[in-house]
Amino acid sequence: MTFRELGLSEKVLQAVEASGYTQPTPIQAKAIPEALAGRDVLGIAQTGTGKTAAFTLPMLSRLEQGRARARMPRTLILEPTRELAAQVEESFARYGRNHKLNVALLIGGVSFGDQDAKITRGADVLIATPGRLLDFSERGKLLLTGIEILVIDEADRMLDMGFIPDIERICRLVPFTRQTLFFSATMPQEIVRLTEAFLHNPVRIEVAPAASSPAEITQALVASGPGADKRETLRKQIRASGNFKNAIIFCNRKRDVAVLHKSLLQHGFRAGALHGDMDQRARMASLDAFKAGEVDLIVCSDVAARGLDIPDVSHVFNFDVPTHSEDYVHRIGRTGRAGKPGTAITLVTHLDRRHIADIEKLVGRSIGWLEGASIEDLGAAERTEEFRPRPPAGRPSPPRRSRPAGESRKPHDAGRDRKPSKTNGGKVEHGAPDQRRAQNVANDRPVVGMGEHTPGFMLRPVKLRPKIAEEAE
Repeated sequence: MTFRELGLSEKVLQAVEASGYTQPTPIQAKAIPEALAGRDVLGIAQTGTGKTAAFTLPMLSRLEQGRARARMPRTLILEPTRELAAQVEESFARYGRNHKLNVALLIGGVSFGDQDAKITRGADVLIATPGRLLDFSERGKLLLTGIEILVIDEADRMLDMGFIPDIERICRLVPFTRQTLFFSATMPQEIVRLTEAFLHNPVRIEVAPAASSPAEITQALVASGPGADKRETLRKQIRASGNFKNAIIFCNRKRDVAVLHKSLLQHGFRAGALHGDMDQRARMASLDAFKAGEVDLIVCSDVAARGLDIPDVSHVFNFDVPTHSEDYVHRIGRTGRAGKPGTAITLVTHLDRRHIADIEKLVGRSIGWLEGASIEDLGAAERTEEFRPRPPAGRPSPPRRSRPAGESRKPHDAGRDRKPSKTNGGKVEHGAPDQRRAQNVANDRPVVGMGEHTPGFMLRPVKLRPKIAEEAE
């Protein structure tokens, strides 16, 4: 099948051919004819399958007739992040080169006045994140009563970011007779409820099983210790990776992004960073540098896990195992795009075993350990280190002294009766702290409070003043 068989206008076909595309992807081949017919579409497809063009091309064909009015856009596209919104704007610039359409982008981190000027002139296509769109609407700067086509992209990501109440408010502001194109990679129950409320007899198009991983991606797990050991393991994997061109490295927390980015720079790697606390100009500059090949590595939070179109990424490294198994599918989807091979390597510590089991259950396959070494090969000593804080860099660890069995931690404990432990069958625990800690780890017992790391000053007896003692009695 070719694009000419889908019913697109001649102007759109010329732009597609100029972009070098000849055959539509499965989601495009099924969604474009239905969208051109004016039907609501519920599209379920993995990231990297061409969902953006699946709604961009039919919208351009339908917008060739009519014109926009001031502050009343004709079509609305909702995206969860600024980067995705800017990426969709680039698609309209590429495919709409033969059209004289006004495209407005409403995202945070950009001048409000510049965006207001575009809306005032009239926008055929409005691309927005939910928060900035509602800000414009509440200020009376924007009317949504002229919306003909509403596109909700990356709906499951909207759910993860807490945008579903905003989406519901926006859907009530647009006309009931609109056409809705709804795209998501997964279909959790909350998304199903949303589609039932705001889509009218939609055509369901599913081109890949929900939450499946592309076959072109080689996946592997690597056992690692925590902290500095984990950063060293990552550096070894980067240096040892075959056919390495560039890589996206994912962390679970924004502060870990900053620490890992600084560490890679100190070890001579060309690396950038991308997370939600960066301003928009810095985020776009970092992303552009990675796309242009000015840096080989970009350390990201999950802000880069969904929908970003970086054409030729050879490797993805999960520095942290995602706590939500669906995020694993989206992260590794940054490589192996457009049928190209890719490699996804996940660093796993002893505490990540449960998350790995959830991921394997979701993707329906077992992920092999690199070189056959599993997490159990780390040994009890390294697993124990996960409960022991490391001293600051440059400061030697203080010598540890093991107390004889039965010796109290502090002299004031000598006369205190030991209470039977509820977690050990009523028996009193004896032995040195190292022995008890190793036993706790082996038995997977949780650490209560500060465990063995309670500071000494917190264990000192407190002498109350007479007046306070009388009030206490």
